[in-house]
Parts: sequence; structure tokens; C-alpha cells
Amino acid sequence: MVKVIAESRKCCTGDEQMALPDVAWADDLAKLCWALAHPARVRIVRLLLSRTSCMCGEIVEEMPLAQSTVSQHLKILKETGLVQGEIDGPRVCYCVNQVAMEKLKRLIADF
Repeated sequence: MVKVIAESRKCCTGDEQMALPDVAWADDLAKLCWALAHPARVRIVRLLLSRTSCMCGEIVEEMPLAQSTVSQHLKILKETGLVQGEIDGPRVCYCVNQVAMEKLKRLIADF
């Protein structure tokens, strides 16, 4: 029989208390993190960060997913504002929204 000795450990030391962030800050961070909560969306954003712009077909060629699945991921990224798309004739040209990306970086740094 193994004897387990319980130690009294505190996960927090001292009397330090962090103020809770405001609701808008938490909502913004959660929304942007949710947009990146799928590996395919992370890959899409990384691809777009490596280029100035990218047509939907080019994104599909880089992904091991069906065109409809890539389009669904792009839709989520656009809804959260991380990615923007402009219609260029019959195609859509996508790019990272730099303002939203900077906001995400600030929110994570403040986290």
C-alpha cells in the first residue's frame, strides 16, 4: 500500500488580486479567439498573413478540405472581422483585416 502525504499548497501567493476585465473586453477577446478555435481557420489566417491577398480558389488549393468547408471557415473569419473579402468579378479576394489583428494582439497581451 502506498501512503500519500497531502501537502498544503496554495495556488495563489500573497494578497494579489486582479481586477476583472470589463464585459466588452472579455466579449471581444472571446469572439476573436473563437474565430481561431479551429485548426483550419488558423491555417487560413496564417496563409493570408503570408500574402497581401488571396483568391478563394488559392486558399482551397492549399487546404485539404472541400471548397464548401473552406468557404464556411472563411465566413466565420469574416463575421468576426479577422478577415475581409472583396468581390473581384466572379471571385472573392480575401485578406487579413490588420486592424482586427492588432486588436487581437492587444487583447491577448492584456490577458
